[in-house]
Amino acid sequence: MTESTATVPDIEIIVAQKDPASRTFTVTVPVERVRAAEDETVRWYGKRTKVQGFRKGHVPLQVVRSRFGEAIRQSVLEELLRESWQRAKDQENLKPIGDPRIRNLRFEDGAPLTFELAVDVKPEIALERVGGFKLVRRTPAVTDDMVEAQLTTLREQKAPWVPADGRAKPGDLVQATIANLDAEDAGAAEPVRFVLGQNRALPELEVHIMALDVDGTWEGTIRFPDDHPDTTKRGAARRVRVTLHEVKRQQLPDLTDDFARELGDFTSVDALRTAVRADLEAEARREADARLRAELIDQIAAANNVAVPPSLLERALHAYAQGYGVPEDQHDKFAAEFRPVAEAGVRRELIIDAVAERANLAATRGALEARITQIAARRGESPAAVRAALEKAGRLAELERGLTEENVFAHLLGQSAVDDAPAAR
Repeated sequence: MTESTATVPDIEIIVAQKDPASRTFTVTVPVERVRAAEDETVRWYGKRTKVQGFRKGHVPLQVVRSRFGEAIRQSVLEELLRESWQRAKDQENLKPIGDPRIRNLRFEDGAPLTFELAVDVKPEIALERVGGFKLVRRTPAVTDDMVEAQLTTLREQKAPWVPADGRAKPGDLVQATIANLDAEDAGAAEPVRFVLGQNRALPELEVHIMALDVDGTWEGTIRFPDDHPDTTKRGAARRVRVTLHEVKRQQLPDLTDDFARELGDFTSVDALRTAVRADLEAEARREADARLRAELIDQIAAANNVAVPPSLLERALHAYAQGYGVPEDQHDKFAAEFRPVAEAGVRRELIIDAVAERANLAATRGALEARITQIAARRGESPAAVRAALEKAGRLAELERGLTEENVFAHLLGQSAVDDAPAAR
């Protein structure tokens, strides 16, 4: 700006509301500062824009204001918002965890620019005790029944659908037509195809279908549940005509050496069974480790009285609702039911971040590259290709976060006693 800082009043930033995880500021940009920003922006436009009848860089400022008034006004606003946000961060030494939110903005000619600036910040939590806990890792035994159940699942994945005798039952694939008799085009049949028992159709409708023989028809009234995803159908009743055309059932392939070879590099059923057991045991260990980590986090939170700031909890609930595609009119119900899960998740992240920062355990660039190289070796791809795929899918930060968590839990578990409970059968 051409005016000296001594003659232009500074931006006023006042903390209006403060809690451990959020700040709200009231911001006032004096009219003199707004005017100085406008003058500077007008000069910038004058030097860089072309206007017919004038040489570039020699356009009268009044012409610039007249031709580019709205663009200049928007540029000034964006610059003052950016400058105010930077000053607020510096003034309060903020560690924001998201972009700021602008509220109650007033930007009028000849008046100060005023607005509220709200932002979620990384809370500071004091962890006086992070070790000396007694933990138990409980890894359930993998039974023969569990192995056989998994083998059955593999057979089902390869099982063809064949015409079935008799009436349909849960697990069968049915093909039918449904006509809405209350519609203007009553009698127009819509084809449907789904597996019974997978919540693909109204339970009441499935009951009527299972009572039909092939080519049989049922006509009557069905009612949509009050929590139906389509809000226009909730609690509504429809008269329908249902005709069942086909019933198919999966035919499980025999568990033979040939079947084992079809699934991969297995020479026999015994080799497949051994691999399935190994996979189930590895999964059991992963689940046991996850429960152990959760138990450790709970004990650290209790020992240090770690509270979850309301602003972070609401932020997490909103993110979960969006991730699960919860309709807006069901957000309150979802939040009430999901609050304990969200609260535990936020508390876990706060503790992990605090420990990682205090002990300098954040994943290094070298560790990230090493993990990418490991993934590439397993996939038979180049590290560059794997990195590109992770970046495209937005999962590189997730991988880095996972490495940080590994470091944190290795650090924490090394400070507590961990007993392995005997596997129960």
